[in-house]
Order: sequence, then C-alpha cells, then structure tokens
Amino acid sequence: MIAFLTLELHIEAAQSLKDKRQVVRSLKDRLRNSFNVSVAELDPNPLWNRATVGVVSISDSRDYLDGLMNNVERAATRIANNHGADLSDSFVEFL
Repeated sequence: MIAFLTLELHIEAAQSLKDKRQVVRSLKDRLRNSFNVSVAELDPNPLWNRATVGVVSISDSRDYLDGLMNNVERAATRIANNHGADLSDSFVEFL
C-alpha cells in the first residue's frame, strides 16, 4: 500500500518568497526526521502565502499507514502554526 497525504498551507506571515520557503523547508525537514516519510513541495505556487506539500509512505499495512498519516497531519498542523501558517486543507489517498 502507498499512502499519499496532501497538505494545503496558508502562510499569513509570509511577506516574500524567502519567508514562504523557510516555512516549507522547516515543515519538510521536521516531518522527514520525525516520521521517516518522503516529503516534497507540490505544484509550485507563485503566491507567497500559499503552498502545497505532499507526504508519501509505503507499508504492507493500511492500518499502519492510516495511523501514520493522521500523526503526520497533526504534527504538520502544529509545525505550521508555530511558523505563522495554517493548514487550510488536507486529504489522504491510498494506492
């Protein structure tokens, strides 16, 4: 099974592309280190206050992946809030 979590971020504090990249980089690094998942920014958005991040993991257990993605989503919300961003939307797909 493959779990794919999409996170939509609204970064209110971003005044430049540098601010946006700092928030996204921090989120990506912390999720990778904490959960051993693959993380990448998806669909580069020219707006400084919006970002889409994808998180992927593979396992033979759908229950494990479901729990993992729930934990990743909670951590992403906490990390984003600490950096002046909000998680505006998220959804999980299983392949």
